[in-house]
Amino acid sequence: MLEPIAITGVGVVSPLGQGADTLWHNLSNGVSGVSQVDVPVDCRCSIGAMVSDFDETCLTPQESRKYDLFIRYAVQATADAISSSGITTEQLATDRVAVTLGSGIGGIKTIEDNHSKLLQSPRKVSPFFIPGTIINMTSGLIATKFGIKGASLSTVSACSSSAHSVALGAMLIETGQADIVIVGGSEYATNNIGISGFAAMRALSTRNDDPQAASRPWDQDRDGFVIGDGAAVMILESQSSMRKRGAAPHAYLVGYGMTSDGYHITQPSPDGEGAKRAMQQAMVSARLNPDDIGYVNAHATSTTLGDKAELHAISNTFGHLNQKPKISSTKSMHGHLLGAAGALEALISVLALNNQIVPPTINLVNSEDDYGFDLVPHHAIAHKMSYALSNSFGFGGTNVSLALAHPSAI
Repeated sequence: MLEPIAITGVGVVSPLGQGADTLWHNLSNGVSGVSQVDVPVDCRCSIGAMVSDFDETCLTPQESRKYDLFIRYAVQATADAISSSGITTEQLATDRVAVTLGSGIGGIKTIEDNHSKLLQSPRKVSPFFIPGTIINMTSGLIATKFGIKGASLSTVSACSSSAHSVALGAMLIETGQADIVIVGGSEYATNNIGISGFAAMRALSTRNDDPQAASRPWDQDRDGFVIGDGAAVMILESQSSMRKRGAAPHAYLVGYGMTSDGYHITQPSPDGEGAKRAMQQAMVSARLNPDDIGYVNAHATSTTLGDKAELHAISNTFGHLNQKPKISSTKSMHGHLLGAAGALEALISVLALNNQIVPPTINLVNSEDDYGFDLVPHHAIAHKMSYALSNSFGFGGTNVSLALAHPSAI
C-alpha cells in the first residue's frame, strides 16, 4: 500500500446492538444475538440473528417505507459512522468523497412482498419496488442524502461483498481518486425467502429448540450457520485528509488480499489454498510478517467444510510460529451477516485492537483439531496485539483478507 489508510469513523446496526459501544459490550461478554424467527411452520430452520430495537434517525417514516431494510440499515450505520468521524456536511459534499457499500443478496424481502402483490394485480406492485430493492441503492441513497460527488457503487461477491468494499475503498484512496471513502455493507435475510433458500441447501443450523447454542464454529456438533441481519460502515481516509481535519484514527487499514479458489460454486477448496493466498497477500501488501499478526477474526461460519478449510489455511500460514495469533469466530454470537459479514468483522477487529481484548468463540464445547491454536472458547481474553487479520470468504470461491493496525503501530 502507498500509505496506511486511517479508519476515522465506525457505525453499526447489528443483532448485538446498534453502535460500536453496545456491540463491543455484548461481544466481549459472550452474548448471543440468535433467537426464534417467524417463518412457515414446515421450514427446516426457524432461527436467526435479527436486529432488535432499530433506532432509525436518518430517514423519516415516509422515506423508510420506500426502501428495504437492508438499505435502511446501511443509511443509519453510515450516519452513525459519519458522526463518529467528525466529518462535516460541507466536507462530505465534494468529489473527493466516495461511497462503496456491499450486499450479498439485497432486498429479497421486498421482492417477496411485491411478488405477492403481483399475484393479485400488477397495479398493486409498488412504484418504489425497483429502487427500494436494488443493491446499489445503499450507496446511491447515501450519496444523495449527504451530497457526495465522488464514485458511488456497490460490491456484490456473496459473503465477501463488504470486505471487497473495504479493499476497493482503499484502492480509490491509493490511486488518488478520493480522500475519504465510506465503505461497508448491509443485509436483511432473516425472512421467509432468505431462510427457506439457505435451508433448502441444508446450509443452516436446525437447532431450533436452542437458538443461542446454534452457531458453533469449529465444534464437532455444529450443523450449519445462522443467518444474521444488519449493517457495518467505516470511514476510510487518507493520512493527509485526516491530519488536515485534525481527526484521530480508530485504527488503520494497512493491507488487503483478494483471491479466488477456482474450485466450486459453493464449497471452499478443501485445503484452504485460496484463503491462504488471501492472507499472504494482505500481509505482503501491509509489509508484515506472520509473527506480526496478533489476532485473526476468522470467517468460520459453523459449517463443516468451511471451518475446516479455513483453519487448515490458517495453520499453513501461522502454524510454524512459536507465538501463534489468537483466533476467534464472532459469528458464534452475531450469526452470519452474509454480504455485511466482512465489514462487521473488520469493525470488530478494530474494536479488539482498541481494547486489546480478543472476543470469544462461544458454543465451542467439543473442538475438532485446532492445530495448536487458541480458538478463544467461551470467554474473551486480554491480549497484547498491534495487528489483526479479518477473513471473509463467499460462494463462487471468493476470498478477502484485510490487515488492520492499532494506531500506535503506525
